[in-house]
Amino acid sequence: MIGVIGGSGLYRIEGLEGASWVKVKSPFGKPSDEILLGRIGGIAVAFLPRHGRGHVHTPTSVPYRANIDALKRLGCTDVIAVSAVGSLREDYRPGDFVIVDQYIDRTFAREKSFFGPGLVGHVGFAHPTCPRLGDACEAAARAAGVTVHRGGTYLAMEGPQFSTLAESRMYRAWGADVIGMTGMPEAKLAREAELCYASVAMVTDYDCWHPDHDAVDVAQVIATLNANAGHARDLVAALPGLLGPDRAPCPHGCDRALDTAIMTAPDKRDADLVGMLDAVAGRVLKG
Repeated sequence: MIGVIGGSGLYRIEGLEGASWVKVKSPFGKPSDEILLGRIGGIAVAFLPRHGRGHVHTPTSVPYRANIDALKRLGCTDVIAVSAVGSLREDYRPGDFVIVDQYIDRTFAREKSFFGPGLVGHVGFAHPTCPRLGDACEAAARAAGVTVHRGGTYLAMEGPQFSTLAESRMYRAWGADVIGMTGMPEAKLAREAELCYASVAMVTDYDCWHPDHDAVDVAQVIATLNANAGHARDLVAALPGLLGPDRAPCPHGCDRALDTAIMTAPDKRDADLVGMLDAVAGRVLKG
């Protein structure tokens, strides 16, 4: 099953056969919204609007743990996240798509792990996205007629305010390529849940560093989002055909991220937390 997390501007997808909205209960709270289930080309797809329909969640209030847990419970193996970003590079222009492959996490007010006291886990995160899924997203974006850049570092800021000029200049000096508010901790949680994860960033504006964009304008962002929403839906519709019906083990090990991650001895594990992680980490915790 392919999971799709829609960001700002992408609250629905068309073309799902037998589509229906379903509620999914999670021990980590309520997901952002009900999840739209259906099929494209015979392949199961689950769509979750990250901010909820009507855009009710701030970047900080998005229930990231519940969202990832719910997708895992439904049987998702691959998750494609679509998000709106500002550009920190002249050649990443508004309207372009970026297949993100690295992150700098500057968020500070969010729960960033499924693990905790009584059940400690550390996953590898040097390469935070799945190249196999990235390949499919790049091909789908090109097929949709979008200018797409393969590779980019996503600076995740807390928000909800946009950057100061000093911050924007600093992030450019750090080597970040795009800036957004929702890439973290979503990618970290997907890795803990052993889900292959790819991030498709839709550039809506140049951040305030750009001499022709002294400040980020929400109206401008929304106009670009609306223009790109159709391309994003076309990309999503093409993914099942590119990924195919058979799910082989991930060649990059995303689906085995917990093999050596659990540190807490079995007799010292918090039973309640073990129970909460039945979907996320049941593969390595059972028995």
